[in-house]
Amino acid sequence: MIKLVDVSKSYDENYALKNINVHIKKGEFAFLVGPSGAGKSTFIKMLLKEVDPSDGKIYIAGENITKLHRRKVPFLRRKMGVVFQDFRLLPNKTVYENVAFAMEITEASPKEIRRNVPMMLSMVGLTSKAKMYPSQLSGGEQQRVSIARSMINNPPILIADEPTGNLDPETSWEIMKLIKQINRRGTTVIMATHDKDIVDIMKQRVIALEGGKLVRDEVRGGYGYED
Repeated sequence: MIKLVDVSKSYDENYALKNINVHIKKGEFAFLVGPSGAGKSTFIKMLLKEVDPSDGKIYIAGENITKLHRRKVPFLRRKMGVVFQDFRLLPNKTVYENVAFAMEITEASPKEIRRNVPMMLSMVGLTSKAKMYPSQLSGGEQQRVSIARSMINNPPILIADEPTGNLDPETSWEIMKLIKQINRRGTTVIMATHDKDIVDIMKQRVIALEGGKLVRDEVRGGYGYED
């Protein structure tokens, strides 16, 4: 599903990532961990083709995205749902409209939108909040909207970048249960996090970066850092 082969990324003489080799299979759940500045953000930006590697190759669903033409990047990103720490919802759109917007971008028909958006809102437990605006929601509810928006087009990959970073512990676990539920449906999940408790308790695959290098790759690993 996702494969990095001898991938490095340098800025001038400084390496953000160096000689990374990782293979994430379809349906896996992988935590991406490491101290600040370890290279996690660069790793994610390269998957989204926001930045290109200086060396090496990146394959997503069998396609070498390092050679992908810029006009094809939007189609690549449709294969990936993305959830951020700061939610990134559209403040002037309702919950329903935020999720529907992700379908409108792909030119889905109004009939498809009317059918699929309520189903997705039901899955994330927000049916009763459909007409509310982001400012009327709690942080956990906003993140649920973000997850609904990221999954509405049924992408095979979900990339979560510190999705619990702005949430209290109880709400964080609610979000993690939802993300795990999505993974059980067959979606490949890559989640960058600093949350030691979540990583230690969930016992998923752990890909650990430090100083731009891959220092650990464990099938059922723990966090391993004292941030």
